[in-house]
Amino acid sequence: MTANYTLRDEIRDYWSLRAPTFDEQVGHEIFSEAERQAWRDLFLRHLGSGEGRRALDLASGTGVISHLLYGLGFEVTGLDWSEAMLAQARAKAARRGAAIRFVMGDAERTLEKPESYDVLVTRHLVWTLVDPKAAFREWHSLLRPGGRLLIVDGDFVSDTLVRRAIRLVERILPGLAGAPHAPNGLREMHERILKRVYFSKGARAQEVAALLREAGFAQIAIDRNLRDIHREQAKNLPLLKGLERATQHRYAILAVKA
Repeated sequence: MTANYTLRDEIRDYWSLRAPTFDEQVGHEIFSEAERQAWRDLFLRHLGSGEGRRALDLASGTGVISHLLYGLGFEVTGLDWSEAMLAQARAKAARRGAAIRFVMGDAERTLEKPESYDVLVTRHLVWTLVDPKAAFREWHSLLRPGGRLLIVDGDFVSDTLVRRAIRLVERILPGLAGAPHAPNGLREMHERILKRVYFSKGARAQEVAALLREAGFAQIAIDRNLRDIHREQAKNLPLLKGLERATQHRYAILAVKA
């Protein structure tokens, strides 16, 4: 690696390598109409209808969240730093006839026009941020007054009893707990990255909320009621992985620009 190769570059390259199989995993793509409706319910609960409103899907990946927002009537832009992810997203939108704008950009430094969006949404992005304080200030600037930020994330790091049980099962009966999150080479890359991001000890909801407040957001609400989503996802997961998902510290945070 060159001296100019940063942690952000490594994160971008990691997700680029994951792009070809990204939509094959539960928790990335949506595999049932019931799960899709559970996501819609979450968005409607916190964001309302999209008619006449602009939404930015930060770290959009293959566009899963972008399509949910589009289906609710938002004018959607998906932003991602991986060209491989964007290629998948654009192809998916073309197949579905969805008029979603996909652009390349760093979610921490978007270069999008200030006060140009009514809604910002992120899913499983915050835990990877290098500088969340700067990112949250950037996101605050992108929203119009009264605009809403919805973060869906979690602590995927802390070593729980269920995680320890899964590791034990994997050692005794390899394969019983399901396929690994990523191939071994990429798992090692993922672990290297995780040690250096801001939330290396886990992105806990209260800590994220405090940083959002510091960035100028108001009316911050933590919603831990994601049971309907997790229940539907668990139907496509091995038993232990489904249990892990249901017991992890996962949440949605709504923050409003005053």
